Amino acid sequence: MKLSLVVPVYNEAHHLEKVIAHLFSIPLPLESEWIFIDDKSSDRSLEILNKLSSQYHFKVLAQETNQGKGAAVIRGIQMATGELIMIQDADFEYHPKDIPALIQPLIDNDADVVFGSRFKKNAVQVHRTYHYFVNRFLTLMSNLFSGLYLTDMETCYKVFRSEILQSMNLTSKRFGIEVELTAYLGKIKARIFELPINYFPRTVLQGKKINWKDGVAALKHLIYFNFFVDQKKAFKATLPTRYLG
Repeated sequence: MKLSLVVPVYNEAHHLEKVIAHLFSIPLPLESEWIFIDDKSSDRSLEILNKLSSQYHFKVLAQETNQGKGAAVIRGIQMATGELIMIQDADFEYHPKDIPALIQPLIDNDADVVFGSRFKKNAVQVHRTYHYFVNRFLTLMSNLFSGLYLTDMETCYKVFRSEILQSMNLTSKRFGIEVELTAYLGKIKARIFELPINYFPRTVLQGKKINWKDGVAALKHLIYFNFFVDQKKAFKATLPTRYLG
């Protein structure tokens, strides 16, 4: 079994070398491939990725135009060759030491998808108040619309069996990708786990890119992907029949 880790990158040059060293410092319990997608950064991010790719043995994909996190993630998913696919941000908000625990339920065949929750009771970090309440509100709406009970729909740390993820007809260009992924899972019979993770929130000054406009857009995405996209539209025919409702 192989794990593919998809890492979207946009204007992260000031800490990218340290982030990459940090990501590769954690041993993983199975074969892995790392796919970094530069979303037409205006700084030296792509140059740094190309420089370090041979040292750390990861793939680099370069978007021709800036399209958003969702578009970068979708391209990475399309190129992934592992049986498991995970999304990882190119910053220090999420700690790769949580990855082994997140993928274990899939290795043990107890789950088909695992969400890493920043809000489980045994996750101890302090959150930024504004982002905390926005995330909790969006998760509540997602739960009501999708029928899934989660504590953190907007988490970056999601691990999928590739047969599910690569069968999704994903279209979100920006941060709506998190809403779309969760809404589509609500349309099938996937076994979903949610485990606590460490989280170290950064500020706008530190490079955080999501803002209030993305929160408003997320509400629109919640309605659209949950109520106006049915299972046949959400998934290709390649989805194994055991996941069909």
